[in-house]
Amino acid sequence: MTTEDVLLTADESGVRTLTLNRPKAYNSLTVELKERLLAALREAAADESVRAIVLTGTGKAFCAGQDLKEHVGLLRANDPSPLRTVADHYNPIVRAIVEAPKPVIAAVNGTAAGAGAAFAYAADLRIAAASSSFLMAFAGVGLGPDSGASWTLQRLIGLGRASELMLLGRPVDAEEALRLGIVSEIVPDEELPGRAQALAAKLAAGPTVAYAKIKDVLAVAARGTLEDALAAEDAAQAALGATADHAEAVDAFVNKRKPDFTGR
Repeated sequence: MTTEDVLLTADESGVRTLTLNRPKAYNSLTVELKERLLAALREAAADESVRAIVLTGTGKAFCAGQDLKEHVGLLRANDPSPLRTVADHYNPIVRAIVEAPKPVIAAVNGTAAGAGAAFAYAADLRIAAASSSFLMAFAGVGLGPDSGASWTLQRLIGLGRASELMLLGRPVDAEEALRLGIVSEIVPDEELPGRAQALAAKLAAGPTVAYAKIKDVLAVAARGTLEDALAAEDAAQAALGATADHAEAVDAFVNKRKPDFTGR
């Protein structure tokens, strides 16, 4: 791994950290970076040694969204790929984040705009550096939302607020993001990597098989009826009740000790 790589990968204590690494371009998304990120998310999801994922960026931005210089260049060259990037790149990336069978934490270290903000919204948890901000930049370039933002943002903050942020395209600083419910925590800039790693490591040491089912049940409940949610909960409990983690937790409770979860 070299510093020239557009995506950096690091493993520690069951946590895989994926770092967008185009700091001079505010980690904007080229075709190469989108393809690398999608592959890395899928690999992390499939790797049993990885029990939590952190997504972050280098420099002053988490991710500024689409690299418009590359986008315009490809359009001028009559390359049709920019018109397919939502289907080919953004939708699969968001699905990989949402459907990962382990917790995904967005450690938002600076500006998160457009698809970059949407990637953070798709994560299970979001921690923000004090200097971070979020921007729904789509209308400013004559486009509608993509990368699942129309689905995720209104579920975080409600339809009215989501409409405001998307139509007006105004930035939201870390403090407002905390008030609105976009993020769960703000930390000083220099403490963000350590705090994200600590939170992810805590989750990685937990019952990750149960976390996967929790994500599944929440997804069903978000788009379905009460009956759908009840059925999903019933199925999840039946499956989890037979896991080694559940047996370990019950034994630990009875014997008044701390459980040692293995994610199985």
